[in-house]
Amino acid sequence: MPVKGVISQTESLMKKAEEALSREFAEVRTGRAQPSLVEDMHIDYYGTMTPVKQVASVVSPDPSTLLIQAWDPSALAEIEKAILGSKLGITPNNDGKVIRLSIPPLSEERRKEMAKVVKDMAEKGRITLRTIRREANERIVKLHKDSAVSEDLSFKAQEDIQKLTDRFIKDVDVMLERKNKELLTL
Repeated sequence: MPVKGVISQTESLMKKAEEALSREFAEVRTGRAQPSLVEDMHIDYYGTMTPVKQVASVVSPDPSTLLIQAWDPSALAEIEKAILGSKLGITPNNDGKVIRLSIPPLSEERRKEMAKVVKDMAEKGRITLRTIRREANERIVKLHKDSAVSEDLSFKAQEDIQKLTDRFIKDVDVMLERKNKELLTL
């Protein structure tokens, strides 16, 4: 049935949007050393763009340090270059065997600034979800106009899409609240 296809496709798109937002949130520095800060950075590894987590282990021996140990020492230079080119604002310390990242504590002003950035990210995520909802509703209305579905089925499908949207927006709000708490806690 075409309506179920539209709804399942909408849910899939919303899930992808939520995952993308989650990845963006993971890249926001909170003052604590978290492997997720660098694990998804991509490096040029023998001509292929590869995530750091596939070529090295990333551990946090203490709350203010990250230790990156590449399985192939030749990848250390590329990892270092990726960190320097990122928006983390951290200078890596490469001793030829491992890369150490010292994560400085964030000032109160910087924490509030980062909270605003995270809030903007969440709002963009909500806008993306609403755009997906609008496009899905337009497809449902088009199906109704083409007489492929009844009016009742069209309204029911639009209700289902709204429920999906509400659920994913609530998830975004929960993610935002969690990230804000993480940012503003010392």
